[in-house]
Amino acid sequence: MTYIAKPKLHHPTLAKNNVGHTRRDYEGKISTLCAGCGHDSISAAIIQACWELDIEPHRVAKLSGIGCSSKTPDYFLGNSHGFNSVHGRMPSVATGANLANRDLIYMGVSGDGDSASIGIGQFAHCMRRGVNLVYIVENNGVYGLTKGQFSATADKGSKSKRGVANTDEPLDMIGMALLLGATYVARSFSGDKKQLVPLIKAAIEHKGAAFLDVVSPCVAFNNHAGSTKSYEYVREHNEAVNRLDFIERREEITADYAPGTVVTVTQHDGSMLRLRKLAEDYDPTDRVKVMHYLQERSAKGEVVTGLLYVQPDSSDLHENLSTVETPLNQLTERELCPGNVALERINASLR
Repeated sequence: MTYIAKPKLHHPTLAKNNVGHTRRDYEGKISTLCAGCGHDSISAAIIQACWELDIEPHRVAKLSGIGCSSKTPDYFLGNSHGFNSVHGRMPSVATGANLANRDLIYMGVSGDGDSASIGIGQFAHCMRRGVNLVYIVENNGVYGLTKGQFSATADKGSKSKRGVANTDEPLDMIGMALLLGATYVARSFSGDKKQLVPLIKAAIEHKGAAFLDVVSPCVAFNNHAGSTKSYEYVREHNEAVNRLDFIERREEITADYAPGTVVTVTQHDGSMLRLRKLAEDYDPTDRVKVMHYLQERSAKGEVVTGLLYVQPDSSDLHENLSTVETPLNQLTERELCPGNVALERINASLR
C-alpha cells in the first residue's frame, strides 16, 4: 500500500501551526501495518507532537533498524531525513549522524526485537554516551514480522497466541536505561495519546539521551487473554505516576503552589515539564528511588507509565567530547587540516 500516495489536497480551513504547516504536512505514507496496530497510534502521537512544537519537518532525522516498528518512520514526517539501517544497528548510525550534524533533531524508532536482542549492545552504548536522541522502543513482546515468537521483553509466564508460556526472564529496558545513565526515561502506552504526546514533546526538547518505552500491542500475535502486552491487560494494570503537561519556553511565570502537589523541572534549554503528582512521595529526579519504585510495582504486576526519571542538568555527547559548535559536516579543509605549524604546536605541547 505504500505505493499509493496520500492526496496532497488540504482543506483550506485546516488549522496551521506557527510555521504555517497543517497537521497533514507531518504525515507520511499509508501504513501497511495491521489495522489496529499500536505502532500506528505512536506514529500519530509523533505527528501531533512535532506539529504542536512547530518543528520544520526538514529539521528532523528519523532512523530505524528492522521490524514492524522500524517500518513506521515511513508513516510520519514524510518531508524529513530518513535512514533505515540493518537489524539492531540504528543507535550507531544515529550516533555517527549526530556527531556529523548536531543541528538536526534525531529520532530513533526501534522495537523490542530490534533493540532488546540483536541491538542490545548498541542500545547500551547509545544511552551511556548521552547521544542527543529521542529513542522510542515500540514494545509488543513478540516478533511480529516472523509470526509471533516471544521477544526478550516478553514477561515470564505470559502466553503466546498458541498457548505456550514464556519461561525466560524479561529484559527490562527501562531499568537498563536508568543504569546506563539516560537522562530522560519514560514509559507510556500506545493507546494513551493524552499521556504519550507530551512525553514525546518533552523528549524532543531534552538535551541528551531520552528513552521512551511504549507498550504497543500486536493485534495479530499478542492481543489475547494471557498476554501481558495486550490492550486489555495494560489498561487494567496501568498506573500513571504523574499527570503530564508540557510548557514551551516563554517569559517567566511565577505561582505559589502547595508543597507536594506540583514539581516543575527546568530543562537545559529553559523549557519546563510541569508534573502534577498523584503520589506526593514520587520524585522523578532521584534515580535510585525511581528504580526501587519500578521494581516494587513490577512485583505487584503493575505497568508504571509517565515520566519516570529526568536529570535537569543533563549533557549530551557533543558536550562530553567538547566538539565545536559548527556541525562537523560543515567544516572546511582549512579547519580540518590546519597544516604543519599547528601539528608542530600540538606535538610540542605533548613533549
